[in-house]
Amino acid sequence: MKTLKPTLLIDARHIHENAVLEVDAHFNDSDTLSLILHPNPKAGGDMNNKVVTTLYRFCKENNMNTVRFNYRGVGKSSGNIEYGNGEFLDSLCILNWAINQTKAKKLWLAGFSFGGFIACRVANELATKNLNITLDKLTLIAPSIEKNDPSGLVLPKDTLVIYGDKDEFVRPSSMNDFVYEFNLRQKIVNNATHFFHGQLNQLKDSLEI
Repeated sequence: MKTLKPTLLIDARHIHENAVLEVDAHFNDSDTLSLILHPNPKAGGDMNNKVVTTLYRFCKENNMNTVRFNYRGVGKSSGNIEYGNGEFLDSLCILNWAINQTKAKKLWLAGFSFGGFIACRVANELATKNLNITLDKLTLIAPSIEKNDPSGLVLPKDTLVIYGDKDEFVRPSSMNDFVYEFNLRQKIVNNATHFFHGQLNQLKDSLEI
């Protein structure tokens, strides 16, 4: 059985006074911080999801400060799953914590499925408020834009959306419409499903620094 490395428990008083969020972080002297957001916690999504792990490895291999974490109610994180505003607030909490741990000035932000929608909300927050870091790249993997409405959000035009043409949970046509509505870029992985079964190397090859 594979042994996971020890995680950190970060104060999360926005949940309640003694709350914590579970974090897996790799820090170095890079000027770039990567933050990776995991999929639907109500469906068992967590930071050890294989798509999230693929993103995490990509960022580490490209010498970024790399952070992934479990939303409230997942793993060792306090609180209850919300599938909504709570996970967005959790993401801002960890982002602010991670900024203070590094000298990074640039952010590589990514999210998978539900995490992709939360990444959109974080990107919108960065566009409207000063969080002492500049959003350099936004990468959305099969973002959940059917169950979650992205209307009105401000997203960088060089945002990269990656999805499979056989996605069974978010219609490829909906993601294509999302790309054109927000004037984003897209890469489509042939024959890939929502979780990129057997296609994780192709997903990794589609990522950009």
